[in-house]
Amino acid sequence: MKPPPAIPSPPLAWPVALLYGSLRLGGRLPLRLLHVLGALLGRLLWHVPGRTRRIIERNLSLVLTQDGTKTRHARGREAAIETGKSFCEIAKIWGNDPADALGLIRETRGEALFRDALAAGRGLIVAAPHLGCWELLNYWLASQTPLAILYRAPRHDVVEPLLLKVRGALPVEQVRAEGAGVRTLYKRLAAGGVVGILPDQQPRAGEGVPAPLFGVPAATMVLLPRLAQRTGACVLFSFMERLPRGAGYRLHFLPAPPELMDPDLERACAALNRGVEGCVQLAFPQYQWAYKRWPTKLVDELLAAAGRL
Repeated sequence: MKPPPAIPSPPLAWPVALLYGSLRLGGRLPLRLLHVLGALLGRLLWHVPGRTRRIIERNLSLVLTQDGTKTRHARGREAAIETGKSFCEIAKIWGNDPADALGLIRETRGEALFRDALAAGRGLIVAAPHLGCWELLNYWLASQTPLAILYRAPRHDVVEPLLLKVRGALPVEQVRAEGAGVRTLYKRLAAGGVVGILPDQQPRAGEGVPAPLFGVPAATMVLLPRLAQRTGACVLFSFMERLPRGAGYRLHFLPAPPELMDPDLERACAALNRGVEGCVQLAFPQYQWAYKRWPTKLVDELLAAAGRL
C-alpha cells in the first residue's frame, strides 16, 4: 500500500534541525547495524553506573519477586540492551522514508482483530504500551486508516516541532493530552474513527487512580477507560516486537480484558494494566523498564520491606 502524503509541520530551530539531519543520515544505515550499535550502547548503560541501570534494577526488583539476584541481573542486562536498540533504531523510523520503514514489518499477529474492529464502525482505541518500536506502530496504523494520537508536550518547546514532523510523516492528527485534545478524541471515536494512546503513560497528579501493575500499585490513567465507556469504542492492545539480529519487526494485536469497560474506574484501570502485562509477557526485555513507572518513595518502601534495598 502506498503511504498517504505527509502533513506539513512547523519549522525547526537550528539545533533541532541538526538533530533531524543526523537522524536522516542514521536512517541510511541497515537496521541490523543500528541494532548492533544499540546493543553496544545498552551494554554501556548497564556497566556504567547511572540512572538507567538504577531504574531498571529497581523496577525489576519489584516485578521479578520470585527470581534471585542473578536472574534479575541477567534480565536487567537484556532490558538495557533493548533500551539501547530503541535509541538507535529511531533513526531508521524517523530518519527514513515511511514506506521503507513499513517494509521492515515481517509478520502480523491478530490483524483480524484490527480489521473486524474497523469494520464494526463504532470507533477503535489502540492501546500501545511502551514496548518494542511503538513509533513504527504509529506509521503502520496511519498507513491503514485515518488516525489520531494523543501525546504529551515535551519539556522543551523547541523539540515539539520535530515530534510533529517525524510523527506526521504520514497523515496523523496529533493532539495534546489536554482539554481540547481530549475533546478531539471523543469526536473521533464518536464518528467511528481510530485513536492511539500509550496506556502506561504516567498520569499527572490527580488524573489517575492506583491499580496493580505486575502486582505493584501504580498511578494509572483513567482517560482510556472513560473514552471506551462513553463512546462504546472497541479497545485493542498492540505493539511492534523487535526481531532478533535486526531482522525487522512483528506486529501484534491483542483483545482488551472485558473488565476495562467496568464503570468502576479502579476495576477498569486494573484491567487496563492487565492488558499491558499481557503484551509485555510476549516480549519482556523490550518493555521500557528504564521508565520511572512507580514513585521512588513507594519503590524504596516495598524493596525495604522485602529486604532487597
